[in-house]
Amino acid sequence: MTLGARIAWDDTILPFQLDISDIRGRVARLDGVLDELLSQHDYPPLVESLVAEVALITALIGQSVKLRWKLSVQVRGDGPVRILAADYYAPEEKGGQARIRAWASYDAERLNTVADAFGQIGKGYFAVLIDQGEGTTPYQGITPLSGGSLAACASTYFAQSEQLPTRFSLAWGRDEPEDDIRAGGVMLQHMPKASPFAKGEATAEDGLLSAEDLVAPSEEAAEDWRRVNILLDSVEAHEMVGPEVAPTDLLVRLFHEENPRVFDPQAIRFGCSCSEDKVRQSLSIYSAKDIATMTTDEGIVTADCQFCGAHYEFAPESLGFEATDPPGDA
Repeated sequence: MTLGARIAWDDTILPFQLDISDIRGRVARLDGVLDELLSQHDYPPLVESLVAEVALITALIGQSVKLRWKLSVQVRGDGPVRILAADYYAPEEKGGQARIRAWASYDAERLNTVADAFGQIGKGYFAVLIDQGEGTTPYQGITPLSGGSLAACASTYFAQSEQLPTRFSLAWGRDEPEDDIRAGGVMLQHMPKASPFAKGEATAEDGLLSAEDLVAPSEEAAEDWRRVNILLDSVEAHEMVGPEVAPTDLLVRLFHEENPRVFDPQAIRFGCSCSEDKVRQSLSIYSAKDIATMTTDEGIVTADCQFCGAHYEFAPESLGFEATDPPGDA
């Protein structure tokens, strides 16, 4: 593969459909965008891997939704890794780039860096929030953490909340310690018309629905789902991460007997929506007394964006619902 071809597939999401089995999917590649969002923080490798995973999942889900504005994935637990959050912003115009950002909060003193990464989250929930912008009501779906990985949690979310059989296969890493991190993944999802086959009865001990619970074993849809998942089981990490194997070549290698059909790829970049106005708005609910408790010894109020590291400084008298001075330059 030429250098140009490698670069062309970096930071892209490729939608596809398997016509024989009536299954749709996405292939995502995150390279520079992942390195940029991780470079905003000095995460331990264990936390870094969880951020890469939640960013991949968010990119794959976000591109599969008819989204006008933002889709968020949030993971909260009672373990050392307390919060994982990622936002996917739809392109502002047709053919434009989507944006993504991600962030983690963790307790470094409690973190067991040699333990299983997912286990460091503890008990909690996996949530998907969709905000279609002004004039709409945000949607939120929540499922308990289960299955041993964030990918499994995402599959459970679609089974529980959307009644859609869904599968994620993800990989990330570096060839050498000094190399930038790369990540890639495949998402499979039965077409919505398969939902009439849903049994709606959980077979797992935790009582949560799985993709397999949503297709009756006697139906052709169930056989299609099993067959395609067996094919995906043969994927290797380096094929998903790239850059040597193009996503189109990967689909042909895995699913050539399923008549794969690809659609226009979606470019994605790191991007944050924070701004001075949004910080002011978030502080507008506080009184002058509350603002005073936030004021530093230097006589200013500061705020830092957890996603991009942007630093904001404000005069306290310009904040809150009792502000006496109009906002000035910060």
